[in-house]
Amino acid sequence: MVALLAALVGLATLQACGGAEPDAPRQRGALLTLDFRPNAVHTGIYSAVGSGALDEEGIDLTIRQPGSSAEVSKLLGADRTDFAVMDIADLAIARSQGVPLVAIAAIVQKPLAAVIVGPGASGTPQVDLEGATVGVTGTPADDLVLDTILGAQGLVRSEVDTVNVGFGAVAALSGGRLDAATAFWNAEGVEMRRAGIPTRELRIQQYGAPGFPQLLLAVDSRETRPDSPLVCSLLRGMSRGYSLTRDNPFEGLELLLEANPGLDRSSQTAQLEALLAGRALTDTVSVDARAVRGWIAWARAGGLLTPEAADAARGMIRTPDSDCFQLP
Repeated sequence: MVALLAALVGLATLQACGGAEPDAPRQRGALLTLDFRPNAVHTGIYSAVGSGALDEEGIDLTIRQPGSSAEVSKLLGADRTDFAVMDIADLAIARSQGVPLVAIAAIVQKPLAAVIVGPGASGTPQVDLEGATVGVTGTPADDLVLDTILGAQGLVRSEVDTVNVGFGAVAALSGGRLDAATAFWNAEGVEMRRAGIPTRELRIQQYGAPGFPQLLLAVDSRETRPDSPLVCSLLRGMSRGYSLTRDNPFEGLELLLEANPGLDRSSQTAQLEALLAGRALTDTVSVDARAVRGWIAWARAGGLLTPEAADAARGMIRTPDSDCFQLP
């Protein structure tokens, strides 16, 4: 009789739990908004999702693409997303406007910004930019990027003509309408080379800019504590995704392509190869606070941040406990 009662209690318990494994973590849904449409720079994130690393941490992560990069900080500030990938400049500017966003991880560990010099009217990329027509996207950091390159060549802004081309740099450069443009070497730079267009890449780190993580994973500290179990679980899962990308980069790429079937395989392969060669994707998502401080000093000296904004930016790194980045 006792055995029968024990069996019935066990059956009732199993049914109440839905037959779940006793060690299976409770799943929590979370939303992550990218900085732009999905591409090779996000391979580590998609690896963490597609490999099951985040499932094992109890996180059912949904990834969405923003309508525009400008809306990302607004989505975080309005509690319409849990996590967001943001350019370091956008994050600092949001903080200067009173939005308490903080970075908990690095999506890439190197600057991606550059000035891409195209063939122009001459058919050959210029050696320097004096007298050049330079396309810019109109984002706040463009002036800092361009001024850094010009300053390294002994030039000032008045010695070039700037044209706002939005994100149409590749078409404008390949069509000869521009001599150069601010762009990302891992994206536009790769696409220009794939198209066989002669270019020169002037990467900002080679022209006086410090090394810094261009893209960060941010949260609104009013809604999500940087030291919360959710954040720690996310970072453990992402660390495993980045480890997979390091050890088997093209397995990670397959997971990105599987989740985004509209992406061009050859383009994303070339972009991933460029990121790996440039050591922008590593096996860690931890943020180097010293590198961020270097960026803040550079951005303040270049006029992107006022002294007050620089003070606000110094609080944007909230490094979780190191255990959150450890692989099991």
